Amino acid sequence: MSDRFIALSECLTARRPADTPVSCHDGRHYRAAEFHAAVCLWLDKLQAQPEPRYALYTEDAYPFAVLLFALLYAGKEVWIPGNNRPGTAGQLKEQGCRLIGDWPEAAIEDYRLDAAPCPERQLAPLDPSAARLVMFTSGTTGEAKPVPKRLIQLQREVETLEKQWGGQLADAAALATVSHQHIYGLLFRILWPLSAGRYFHSRLYFNAEAVAHQSQDRPAYWVASPAHLKRLDQPLAADLAAVFSSGGPLSHEAALQVSACCGQPAIEIFGSTESGGIAWRRQGLEPATPWTLFDGMALTHEQARWQLQSPYLLNSERLELADRIERLDDGRFLLAGRLDRIVKIEEKRLSLSEMEQRLAELPWISEAAALMIAKSRDTVGAGIVLNQDGKQLLAEQGRPGLIRQLREALHHWFEAVVLPRKWLTLDSIPLTAQGKTDTRLLNELLAPSGHKLPQVLGLDWAPDRVELQLLIPHELVYFKDHFRNFPILPGVVQIAWAEHYGKLFFDIDQPFSQLEAIKFVRLIEPGSALGLSLEWNARAGRLYFTMSSEQGPHSSGRLVYGKTP
Repeated sequence: MSDRFIALSECLTARRPADTPVSCHDGRHYRAAEFHAAVCLWLDKLQAQPEPRYALYTEDAYPFAVLLFALLYAGKEVWIPGNNRPGTAGQLKEQGCRLIGDWPEAAIEDYRLDAAPCPERQLAPLDPSAARLVMFTSGTTGEAKPVPKRLIQLQREVETLEKQWGGQLADAAALATVSHQHIYGLLFRILWPLSAGRYFHSRLYFNAEAVAHQSQDRPAYWVASPAHLKRLDQPLAADLAAVFSSGGPLSHEAALQVSACCGQPAIEIFGSTESGGIAWRRQGLEPATPWTLFDGMALTHEQARWQLQSPYLLNSERLELADRIERLDDGRFLLAGRLDRIVKIEEKRLSLSEMEQRLAELPWISEAAALMIAKSRDTVGAGIVLNQDGKQLLAEQGRPGLIRQLREALHHWFEAVVLPRKWLTLDSIPLTAQGKTDTRLLNELLAPSGHKLPQVLGLDWAPDRVELQLLIPHELVYFKDHFRNFPILPGVVQIAWAEHYGKLFFDIDQPFSQLEAIKFVRLIEPGSALGLSLEWNARAGRLYFTMSSEQGPHSSGRLVYGKTP
């Protein structure tokens, strides 16, 4: 490590030269002396306040750094939430937190960042084992889970990062497209630069073009996420010292695209809020690049779960991981998915259990099931059972009005990017034979493959009867040539849909025999809303179907299975 690297607990002491660059914020460059002065000003204000616990949220990184160290020096416990939504604010206040920063109900208008330097005032090092922070991650049971941290844990991780990549970064400044309100952003865009005497940009840069523009004047490294990196589609006009990525593994295809656009592979970090960084990798031309543990890490396998030993964990404790891991002979490992219900949507961590809980707490819903729909862009789908108030709301405002109300209510708790984009109204949550939510069936209904099936909006399901509410998408492959100037849904497709959903819901294991009483009464055009009724007579081997709308029946008939008499 370079001589300018000092411990986090000492970054405001006399060991740090006054002219050390710290941050660019709001068009102004701040150095160590000004950082020290702003922290001292806020320290004096905070020491006079009785509250022991503060919830800190800011949009920009430099004011966050000032308040964070002022709070720690004042002996406060600093809670760092992932967002500043009203529901989050309410929960934090229930935990005894006083809000500070960019909260809608308690916003700071002037952060007093331009305080005059006061070289005569000296700050002693912080006690890194006593300074307390609380980060947040999604728990498997629903509620956002607070994760207590001590400054010593973050300090140890910063030291590891500097030993690993400090020489490569040299004097490069930190540019970020990820928030410092999560542990990856906090470490890589604020705490690591502060310890290493590097410069960090205060604002977020939401696209690669902005990152390239800002890196033209001085060397920089990019703190990014797969959500941003996988959208790169052309060479980045920037000579970056490094590109870091965390929040989920990059696909091999995206990793190759990053290498082509940035002139170097991304350095991917695997870890969590609880564990900190565990391992890293750079993907090459071959797929399935293994992960390499950081120095001091060890994995052991006990009772079907992997246990982590890490210098970032206190009291030599072990952390049980919720990841499926395939360890290789050389000590590296491959990831094979999650064991719990935490998913990543655009690199935002989401507890599907919490989403279900919040939905079920709404006044219109009695039950809910949430799942991730893995497509080219991962999204969330929700199956909901409406209570009487919900059915009344649906009748009064229609499906768009109902979904708008649900999204607005959920936005009280969740960021917009993780809100459900696919919705299915149900008379009950479908269950497997083991009594578990039938996620396979829900996924089939919410996210049919290709452009050959309708969008399912609603479902009523009994042992021998199914009522489906369908929307006929314009982009179905059948409309292209049937017919070009007057597209209609072919009758053979309607029959195929009847069989597809019949076999999805009923145990039809006999071979198809013949059609009976097939009728096509009305045309079905793109954008139509239809009901598909299916009844299965297992004894007779007959599947009855009717497709209808507000205009009346469109088609009907019987599909016969097994040998005919």
